[in-house]
Amino acid sequence: MAPTQKELAKLAGVSAGTVSNVVNGIPGVSETARQKVLTAIRQLNYQPNLIARSLRTNRTQTLGIIVPDITVPFFPKIIRGAESAAREAGYYLMVLDSENDQGREAAMLELLRSQRSEGTLLVAAGGHGWTKETAASVTAQAPLVCLDRLPEGLAVDSVCVDDPRAAAMAVSHLVERGHREIAVVTGPLTLRNEQARLRGYRTAMQHHGLQVRERLVWQAGFQPAEIARVCQEGMLGGRDRPTAVFATNGVTGLSMLKSLYALGLETPRDVAVVCFDELNGEEFFRPGITTVVQPAFEIGARALQVLLRRIRGKGDAAPLETVRLPATLVVRESSSEPVSAGSHTARPRAKKRS
Repeated sequence: MAPTQKELAKLAGVSAGTVSNVVNGIPGVSETARQKVLTAIRQLNYQPNLIARSLRTNRTQTLGIIVPDITVPFFPKIIRGAESAAREAGYYLMVLDSENDQGREAAMLELLRSQRSEGTLLVAAGGHGWTKETAASVTAQAPLVCLDRLPEGLAVDSVCVDDPRAAAMAVSHLVERGHREIAVVTGPLTLRNEQARLRGYRTAMQHHGLQVRERLVWQAGFQPAEIARVCQEGMLGGRDRPTAVFATNGVTGLSMLKSLYALGLETPRDVAVVCFDELNGEEFFRPGITTVVQPAFEIGARALQVLLRRIRGKGDAAPLETVRLPATLVVRESSSEPVSAGSHTARPRAKKRS
């Protein structure tokens, strides 16, 4: 027989009302009492009847998070932060992967609505911006908080790093290493964080008295073939190629590196590289890639907290929250000083000896 809340109360040494408040995520319970109840829940393997409770309280204690690609290392860390904060508040978190497809993303938002999720965290898929009609429909259904990627046309609470400052930090690092011809390769500029990182690149170049050459601003997306085409055209399109490239996100950065290697270029011998975000399998990169690291766990946790405040406020009259967190620059070998004479001429990579 399944344990009851009365049995939980007896084991925890608290009142049945305290158990109910903890199980239902109602604030006002002391941390000591809450931990006693959580311990009793684990010991008795208590599973609340969510359907019965939702019908009685009109609450499901469930939230959703939609990410564009769960295989990218950044997103599982965000999910862990959000799940930790949800668990602490007595909520369950459903995780969905949109596969960077806006149609699939829309279907998932509808699925969460039909499952009576109380709110959603969204890392938006890349692509076109949101129409006013779509944005109004989505935000009217349940509270929504965007994190990391901020799509055009959607006015909601958001949590991400200070994108312009973080990008400027990365570009300034390359300038301080002696680079002057610095290219930037971006993701889709329908995302406001991509726009912000591009602004940071321009700001840093201007701050150091360097001209921003539009031929070195390479606008791409998240598709590997498109990124490869843009990067290869940029590297081969003129007499002088850049000595360094800054990628504004990890997905673009990984495809950019592959395209450079396909041209027979090496990092940092032929071109220095700094990437915004960690890369898939970056521990295997030799040399290591200099990276702007975002506090992914904290982003997820803070976004969940913002979402709960919006849910508990039971209304959208409060001003939108825009949380901006600092990033850090992890310097590795890929951003070393430019090679002097001859660095602008492509050289094939040395073949491994058999």
